[in-house]
Amino acid sequence: MPETLSNLTRQLVAFRDARDWRRFHTLKNLMVSLNLEVAELLELAQWKEDAELDAALSDEAFKAKLSEECADILLYLLLVCEKAGLDLAEAAQSKIERNAAKYPVEKSRGNARKYTEL
Repeated sequence: MPETLSNLTRQLVAFRDARDWRRFHTLKNLMVSLNLEVAELLELAQWKEDAELDAALSDEAFKAKLSEECADILLYLLLVCEKAGLDLAEAAQSKIERNAAKYPVEKSRGNARKYTEL
């Protein structure tokens, strides 16, 4: 059964609060922790070529580690948003809409240039 971001956030907050960790979860600490988790995700790609990473997707151990790091990132991001009073799903939808306006298909299809260079 798929979880919504708000359900995941409620579960995460209950987990945190049961352990009395809220006091450690300042916005700065959460942002730092989020970046540390992103660095752990990047570490999976360190010194590897694109083809090596693509091939690693067939390795269950690699996929498990990738899954774990992605989950850690999502959970810290949910805590950042909870602390700041942000609705992550709403923010993401708004960002997709803004990007669609900045990167119209007819100008951006098939290239990686920044919108200011289109």
